[in-house]
Amino acid sequence: MTDLASLSALEADVLAAVAGAADEAALEAVRVAALGKKGSVSEKLKTLGTMSPDERKTFGPALNALRDRVAGALADRKAALADAALEARLASERLDVSLPVRESGLETGRIHPVSQVMEEIAAIFSAMGFSIAEGPDIETDELNFTALNFPVGHPAREMHDTFFLPEKANGERLLLRTHTSPVQVRTMRAGTPPIRVICPGRTYRFDMDQTHTPMFHQVEGLVIDETAHMGHLKWVLEEFLKTFFEVPSVELRFRPSFFPFTEPSMEVDVRCRKLPNEVRIGEGDDWLEILGCGMVHPNVLRNCGLDPDRHQGFAWGMGIDRIAMLKYGMPDLRDLFAADARWLAHYGFRPLDFPTLAAGLSS
Repeated sequence: MTDLASLSALEADVLAAVAGAADEAALEAVRVAALGKKGSVSEKLKTLGTMSPDERKTFGPALNALRDRVAGALADRKAALADAALEARLASERLDVSLPVRESGLETGRIHPVSQVMEEIAAIFSAMGFSIAEGPDIETDELNFTALNFPVGHPAREMHDTFFLPEKANGERLLLRTHTSPVQVRTMRAGTPPIRVICPGRTYRFDMDQTHTPMFHQVEGLVIDETAHMGHLKWVLEEFLKTFFEVPSVELRFRPSFFPFTEPSMEVDVRCRKLPNEVRIGEGDDWLEILGCGMVHPNVLRNCGLDPDRHQGFAWGMGIDRIAMLKYGMPDLRDLFAADARWLAHYGFRPLDFPTLAAGLSS
């Protein structure tokens, strides 16, 4: 039975449910319960067809007005919920523009010590008149060994734990270069003396411990002309080490050694002071092996198309990672390749700290 009192009670219940809807999903449930196909208000509207004309005149306007008021309340509540959601989102995404600006990449980024030391080496030797030569990491056996006076089957090849690539159909096996000396061969074959180059780059040997990694960085130097001799070699090395380690002087000790590509060959020690957590170059009574060097072997000159009766020269090589550790006090070689952002933040260099001889390499 429909009467005006029941309509008032129904309206009160529906409007209370609308006002109590906490979110849009709850509000939609109230709308369906009231105005849906089988909603409470819709069911009342269906009864108009069973009423007499006089009853319809009374209840028709009342039911339509009820429906309109419920629809209006639903619309108002939906708008209020949308406004509240927007306010909550704005509050959660609020940006305090008074906070300091975040540092840019130029402030937070760091240059890896190996990259920085390469730049330092390049700056020093460029000032001496050397150019920089580079070559591929994957080399032929001929350039990596044979041209450098490592005959096939020679025991000296065993000194290098080499990474060989799979054999080709023609029997050739490429390899990851074990030193940057193939760049010296390419340079001598491509140009004519006088030659003064350094050859920095990545090299590969199967070795892994606190002072060795399977991939490491090396720089080699080469001088070829008609008069180069051991005195020149000694001066070049002394000037480089003195400038690189930023000390007033260095004292070197040359010891006989063996390298297939040089004759005579020497290991070079530098005077230092060994402390528990530091090695100080240029002072003290200790010695530290720092590099290998020698006069270029006549066979290497011949293999590169040069006449050893006319041309001679010297070469040297050292580990970039190792001298970086010595200069900047890094205790473990493996840390250079660990990709630890904290380590890099400590040992790295600011992007605009370009090493120059005038301003100081590490200032």
